[in-house]
Amino acid sequence: RAENAHKGDFGKLLLLCGSRGYTGAAALAAMGALRSGAGLVYLGVPESIYGIEATKLNEAIVFPLPEENGMLCAKALPKITELLPKMDAVLIGCGMGLSQGTLEVLSAILESAECPVVVDADGINLLSKHKSLLRGRKKSTVLTPHDGEFARLMGKMPSEDRTVAAADAANEMGCVMLLKGHETRISDGTVCYRNRTGNPGMAGGGSGDLLAGIIVS
Repeated sequence: RAENAHKGDFGKLLLLCGSRGYTGAAALAAMGALRSGAGLVYLGVPESIYGIEATKLNEAIVFPLPEENGMLCAKALPKITELLPKMDAVLIGCGMGLSQGTLEVLSAILESAECPVVVDADGINLLSKHKSLLRGRKKSTVLTPHDGEFARLMGKMPSEDRTVAAADAANEMGCVMLLKGHETRISDGTVCYRNRTGNPGMAGGGSGDLLAGIIVS
């Protein structure tokens, strides 16, 4: 990095994560993004958990958004769409919850974001019943399912050849597919990478949220 660099040189990220009862996911995702070098991380959360997230996080720009039943809802969209054009990448889904409101927020992001979008966790679960939301996406989209989320998304568990499974799913969904698990596979449908690192100690709640933050960063 240049000696005279400033925070604006290293990306502005928008994270839409968390819900009542799932405050850790949002905080871990934001921490993952910040520790990976993002210059500015904006974290939008349901207003009822704003105080918790603001207390957990010192570096992220945490802001409250309208909610229904502890989850983001369509009333949050004006603030989100105001920020979206200024962002270099978006992460949506970590601990977000499943509701009509969160589906509307996901739909708006995939339709409007002119930057890369990472869809994780509940974002994938929402997408599994609304795959058409990815149609027309002009910028890259990264999906990060574990086996259970993959099965909901694709209607079947990954095949024994996980490289082929990731590639086929990437082609079908028109995205970059990161199939988490032992020796995670990452494919855009043509090129596929296998991560030979990691260990069983990573198999715990929160690892995926950190990973999502790292990816969006």
